[in-house]
Amino acid sequence: MSIQIDLTPEANDIVSTLHRPVCDLLGCTWPVALAGMGGVARSELVGAVTGAGGFGFLGMVREPVALIREEVQRVRARTDRKFGVNLIPAATHPELLDAQIATCIELGVPVVGLFWDVVPEVVRRLRDAGIIVVCQVGSLRDALAAEDAGAQVLIAQGREAGGHVWGDRPLAMLLPEIVAAARIPVLAAGGLADGADVATALSFGAQGVVLGTALIPTHESFAHAYHKQRIVDAAEHATLLTDAFHINWPRGARVRVLANSVTDGQRGDPFGTVKTVIGDEEGRPIYLFSTDSPLRSMTGDFEAMALYAGTGAGRIDTIVGAAERLHRIVADAAALLDSGAAPTHPASGVHDAPLAGAKREALLAALNELLEAERAGARVTSQTATEITAPELRQLVVSIRQDEARWCGVLTKAILSLDATPTRRTGAFYEKAMAIADLSQRMAFLNRGQGWVVRRLQALLPAIHDERIRNDLLAMLDSHEKNIRRVEIQLASTGERA
Repeated sequence: MSIQIDLTPEANDIVSTLHRPVCDLLGCTWPVALAGMGGVARSELVGAVTGAGGFGFLGMVREPVALIREEVQRVRARTDRKFGVNLIPAATHPELLDAQIATCIELGVPVVGLFWDVVPEVVRRLRDAGIIVVCQVGSLRDALAAEDAGAQVLIAQGREAGGHVWGDRPLAMLLPEIVAAARIPVLAAGGLADGADVATALSFGAQGVVLGTALIPTHESFAHAYHKQRIVDAAEHATLLTDAFHINWPRGARVRVLANSVTDGQRGDPFGTVKTVIGDEEGRPIYLFSTDSPLRSMTGDFEAMALYAGTGAGRIDTIVGAAERLHRIVADAAALLDSGAAPTHPASGVHDAPLAGAKREALLAALNELLEAERAGARVTSQTATEITAPELRQLVVSIRQDEARWCGVLTKAILSLDATPTRRTGAFYEKAMAIADLSQRMAFLNRGQGWVVRRLQALLPAIHDERIRNDLLAMLDSHEKNIRRVEIQLASTGERA
């Protein structure tokens, strides 16, 4: 069965905004790729993402060739678009790796993704077979080595990424460096979870992004329900880097996971000599401290397994269909870029006059406070939109959500222009709002939050002398005042008061 993308006029507008040359190379509508997460990225998820306009990698690290054949056939039954298979030479026995590559060549897999060490002979073998090669790297040195070896696309992975992390630099530092040096398209990966992240990455010069954590809590992902729910429930700053999960990988390979009894040191020495079985996957034992994450096909002590998640986990609060999540992300990214509010690289920010000392710190505190509030508002409206069935009200809430995402970008840009790091926190407003079950009452509460933002902006604007920041905040103020009136009109029709 072939799945085609039926582009609405709105979707065509998004395509015109987001399209980059890498889309033509990979055969996708949106420059958004599904990470080749081992075990999690199976044919159902790859088919859903690819069929919805993205690009999907099957996560086939250490998998037998029989499974690769089955999964490739299942993807092709879902879509006639290009897709990829992700392999990791450093974590695979040489004989199995040789058989995996031979199978990909035999099946005519369009794209193969590679990670960890750059192995030129593997790249050449795949290129000679006419396969597009994508290499994920964690440093400029590896990026240049991969390009020299023949890679056609690079993925710059920041230390914020979930799962195995090769480099040690934040994405905001690594990405511009690789983009400036590479002659081939660069995709960004690491902690990306929403449209503002995509807009930021594209503004930094990436041609697209790779999403992992954001697509684990989807109906089609092969992750176990326990893993999905742990991501949904994750708070800000809930992840950490550790080398405790190491079985099947080279010693010292770090992974980013959600904290659990292993990372808390409650399960003993990860590098001891005793192997303890904590689960089973169709007859295959799952060991404590292995790199296996909980999958649908497993049973066992999921809490003690590797719960992979990037730093964006705290901004993912629902389990939805992969297509719905993807479309929401690309719509928000396009809205930010169209508005001109997408964040830019700090080095490009120029202010009228440098702020010093207390003035600068006070301004940054105020901007970050507003950013927390806008992030909370974006999450509230995003979740609320999924609960509304009335078309007019849903359209209103979706419109406000897009505005909230846009103002997150405006505030992020302002903070970056001051050579500071934007907060990743989400204000407490989100929890308070989502505790209100009645949707009309929640909308009234949302309006009070919008009113708080208006008052904060009114108090802040007289102290802003940077013309661009001031103009952006004036537009933000105007938008909030208009949205307050729109909600008031809607609430009046239901008898509620803001």
